[in-house]
Amino acid sequence: MELFGGLMVMLWMIGFFLTVIWFVLPFVIFSIKGRVEEILHRIDIIESRLNSIEKQVTGTRPEL
Repeated sequence: MELFGGLMVMLWMIGFFLTVIWFVLPFVIFSIKGRVEEILHRIDIIESRLNSIEKQVTGTRPEL
């Protein structure tokens, strides 16, 4: 019976940690998603500015 009691304690501990991870993980995922979208938006702005500068340097008309 002692083996069964130790097994139940181990299962309880694993269940507790999985529950904590289950509640924390969505906040982490959505936080990362927002940051990635913001960085992607900034990269698009920088790319368009670089294209404009490149067009000016080569002497062609920049696209808007």
